[in-house]
Amino acid sequence: MRIQVNLKDNSYLIKIKNHLLDEMLPYVEEVYQGKKIFIVSDDNVFPLYGEKVSKELSKSYEVFHFVLPHGESTKSFHSLPLLYKALTDKGITRSDLIIALGGGVIGDLAGFVAASYLRGIDFIQIPTSLLAQVDSSVGGKVAVDLPEGKNLVGAFYQPKLVLIDPLVLETLPTRFINDGMGEVIKYGCIKDEQLFRVLKSQKNFADLKQYLPDVIANCIDIKRQVVENDPFDKGERMLLNFGHTLAHGIEQYYHYERESHGEAVAIGMYQITRLAEEKGLSPKGSADSILELLNIYGLPHASGIKLAELLPVIKRDKKNINAALNVILLKQIGSSFIYPTTSDFFNSQSITTI
Repeated sequence: MRIQVNLKDNSYLIKIKNHLLDEMLPYVEEVYQGKKIFIVSDDNVFPLYGEKVSKELSKSYEVFHFVLPHGESTKSFHSLPLLYKALTDKGITRSDLIIALGGGVIGDLAGFVAASYLRGIDFIQIPTSLLAQVDSSVGGKVAVDLPEGKNLVGAFYQPKLVLIDPLVLETLPTRFINDGMGEVIKYGCIKDEQLFRVLKSQKNFADLKQYLPDVIANCIDIKRQVVENDPFDKGERMLLNFGHTLAHGIEQYYHYERESHGEAVAIGMYQITRLAEEKGLSPKGSADSILELLNIYGLPHASGIKLAELLPVIKRDKKNINAALNVILLKQIGSSFIYPTTSDFFNSQSITTI
């Protein structure tokens, strides 16, 4: 499958195909005619796929790599000097290429390095987690975290190419499959009732596997449409943040050590829909429908945090524009809207803990 993201001079191809890592070279050669490639990966992914990717690319390029520890804590300023030094040590210039080989953390970090090193160097995304394949590798959001919050320093910097091999998901632990399903469910909630029904008709992820390439393509195509309409996240693209206002707060509350991103998004989607139902902003039963899917795909729906304790993080959310907090709510399953409000939205008589 081929999906083209049309952003004028920043347009790029997303290729989805089983065994793509074994035949990726022609796609890279289409977008890059230089000499050096610098692969950024982590210590979970590189031992599995680093040699294969390096060997394939070495047929046409001089290939270097840098391996970081896995986990959200890597996506910080502490990693940047290490990467910048490695790039300069290998003589990487603006005519060379960075490849992000990994999940969302590596994609965001390597993309930010590409955006900032020498004021910008081309990069390619090769996402190896379900979450990265359906969401974070597409759209050009690159970032690092601050102690005060997630993704608070970043850029909009589009890749030159995204290469997705669904078969790499076979090596993912169950928890990280479930993690990615949090974002898949999000797409069904905000834009695609039919996708929601397909997800709901399965008993578990094993049953869904036969549809997985189509599910990945479906999610990416939704994101493509939204990104093309709003490349800089000032309007419709905010819909992609359904559940994320609470999710980022939950992640930070536990210092990124308890819930994964997809797990936190799952909790955020369910809990913000409960609040919206209470206020008459979303139809009754919407939260229960989301809960059914979370249960099918092994995702949590509660964190045990008091809402009042999350308010300081919520007030720093990137979706705060002109003193208004923009939360994403459901008109119904498959249709969403941006609701400008304030942190008072999270005051509730009956829901005090999420």
